[in-house]
Amino acid sequence: MLVVLILYLAIIVFLIASVWKVFEKAGQPGWAAIVPIYNIYIMTVIAKKPAWWLVMFLIPIVSLVFAILLFIEIAKQFGKDAGFGIGLAFLGIIFWPMLGFGSAQYQGNTASSDELLDA
Repeated sequence: MLVVLILYLAIIVFLIASVWKVFEKAGQPGWAAIVPIYNIYIMTVIAKKPAWWLVMFLIPIVSLVFAILLFIEIAKQFGKDAGFGIGLAFLGIIFWPMLGFGSAQYQGNTASSDELLDA
């Protein structure tokens, strides 16, 4: 039982590190990956979607659809296709590390979230 718990925690830490790295590649603060709700906002910034998308994540069922759309847009911002975005949504344990630690580069501007709020 202890081995399973340790393995589970190791996977969680690895996934957090992967998303952290994706955020940093996009010019956003990596620590935002561990802050609930704010991390979704940062993902909307990376995907170049309006901030009101964050509200959609508070609605059951609708949040699933918007999460898939958001992950597809994040993949596109890194030069990947929609299939990779679907992979981020359904096989995140494989695709987030590929995006974070792989050679994919963020192709959008690297304006900070504060600059985007002021615009």
